[in-house]
Amino acid sequence: MDKYKNEFIEFLIESNALTFGDFTAKSGRKTPFFINMGSLCSGIALHRLGEFYAEAISKAFAGSFNVLYGPAYKGIPLAAVSSIYLSKLGIDVSYCSNRKETKDHGEGGGLLGAPLGAGSKVLIIEDVITAGTSIRESVPIIEAYGAGAVGLIVGVDRMERGSFGQNALIEVSEAFGFASASIASAYDIVSYLKSHPESLGSDYEACMDRMASYYKEYGTSEMPF
Repeated sequence: MDKYKNEFIEFLIESNALTFGDFTAKSGRKTPFFINMGSLCSGIALHRLGEFYAEAISKAFAGSFNVLYGPAYKGIPLAAVSSIYLSKLGIDVSYCSNRKETKDHGEGGGLLGAPLGAGSKVLIIEDVITAGTSIRESVPIIEAYGAGAVGLIVGVDRMERGSFGQNALIEVSEAFGFASASIASAYDIVSYLKSHPESLGSDYEACMDRMASYYKEYGTSEMPF
């Protein structure tokens, strides 16, 4: 596994942004692990998060976009902090987000941050992709402003089936005709846990069993159990 992927997973676990137990995902699936990057709210945590995203974005999408779009609400800080750390790599881009409610005073409108238009090449930034529901909601919003979505970067690819039975990240890429990438995947997380069982303490065996059962039902690729 690449060093930065290993460090990213370690960071998520240490920060309690990646937790294990019994949860319900946005897709409605009952999942044995949950990723909540909204819990990364300290200056130090956001600093590190921005560095991880900027590194992944610069490797996969440098020069292909000029706006980072973070869906409200969790995507807003992701887009903002990533644009800061991209600038440190010499990549200067704007960021924007949708508003949950259209603003009817001041500048008004349905966007926060940079305006979108015909010249906007938009990279969508998300914390995680499970079934692809959020992405399918974001693209029509972007296109409604005359802009084009050129890619998708997620923190974690859960490597689960989307609407049509294959990996959701691949499905949305093919559906909208853009490239996609992740900082780390569920495969990377399982590999990390196998190498660092102390991360789960006495719950290691039970947690890995739950993970194996979950991916037997919803997974799209062979996992390293």
